[in-house]
Amino acid sequence: MGYDSIIENDIQHIYDNLKEKLSAIEGTTWLICGGGGFIGAYFLDLLNYCNKNLFQKPCKIICMDNFITGVPDRIKHLDGNENIVMKKADVSKFLDIDEAVDYIVHAASIASPTYYRLYPIQTIETNVLGLMNLAKLAMQKKVKSMLFFSTSEIYGNPAPEYIPTEESYNGNVSCTGPRACYDESKRLGETLCVNYYQQYSLPIKVARPFNVYGPGLRIDDKRVIPDFFNDAINKGKIDILSDGSPTRSFCYISDAITGFMSAILSEHNGEAFNIGNDEIEISMKDLAKLIAKTVGNTEVTYSDSEDNNYLVDNPQRRCPNLSKARKYLDYSPAVDLETGLSRLYKWYKPEIQGGCENEQSI
Repeated sequence: MGYDSIIENDIQHIYDNLKEKLSAIEGTTWLICGGGGFIGAYFLDLLNYCNKNLFQKPCKIICMDNFITGVPDRIKHLDGNENIVMKKADVSKFLDIDEAVDYIVHAASIASPTYYRLYPIQTIETNVLGLMNLAKLAMQKKVKSMLFFSTSEIYGNPAPEYIPTEESYNGNVSCTGPRACYDESKRLGETLCVNYYQQYSLPIKVARPFNVYGPGLRIDDKRVIPDFFNDAINKGKIDILSDGSPTRSFCYISDAITGFMSAILSEHNGEAFNIGNDEIEISMKDLAKLIAKTVGNTEVTYSDSEDNNYLVDNPQRRCPNLSKARKYLDYSPAVDLETGLSRLYKWYKPEIQGGCENEQSI
């Protein structure tokens, strides 16, 4: 499932919020790593939209991905675009970029717990070796700015007094558990970012996304929102593989991209920013009920996973403190959960996406 009116409306919303900031990047060159993934594709679409509607001198966009996963049709509409270069490459390997580069977005990662547990070494390599390769490239190209995608998972399972969680919280994360390949490689990634900034003055920023969802997120991704929609659409019931008590806050993609772009275009080098939505912290039980209501004719059931490690190290709560992003990025999420779920359901409805592994997609 690809680019359509729903995604185009999202892009227009992002553009309207950021038009003044975006005007400053006219004629620059962007390297989007993981450009075939959920978040990377939105960066491609936003820059392409600016080329059509804002810039006299267009941006040049380099999309780098291994293209073994994701939704190929999602960026098919960009094939043949004279301002976009598609490069099939693995960021954890040697990178050879001839072009000048002004901005680098490292959005390549394995982000679904189901899949990063299947591919732990690849997950670590992408988050650590890939970041080091891109940081070295950024210094060579003397980029204006670089953005590394970390995760809210670096906080682990905070005590109640640290929720909502602010960026200064150090985290409580297992270094050997089934989720450690993702959590710890993202934490090390942040350490690298800070030290590349302090030692080499690399203009890098860190985004910590909190459960971003929306069109472009594969229905077979195995994260909770697409998983519940998959159950509801295909089975007429949502099967919760826990008691339904863990809570999360969810951020719709147009709000998230607004925050991510604001971060990379800011002057706050070496800093990390929570990007999410603090409007509501919802239990998995209530989320299932909301998605069942959105789809209709859907019951909610409970069972145990056949995977003994399914709930190991799974955080009980997750909600961001957005004070820092509000203060320094002028970030303010606007799409409520019910509206976002409705938009995602409309995107899922035309057809059900096929299966895949899930690499190079955040």
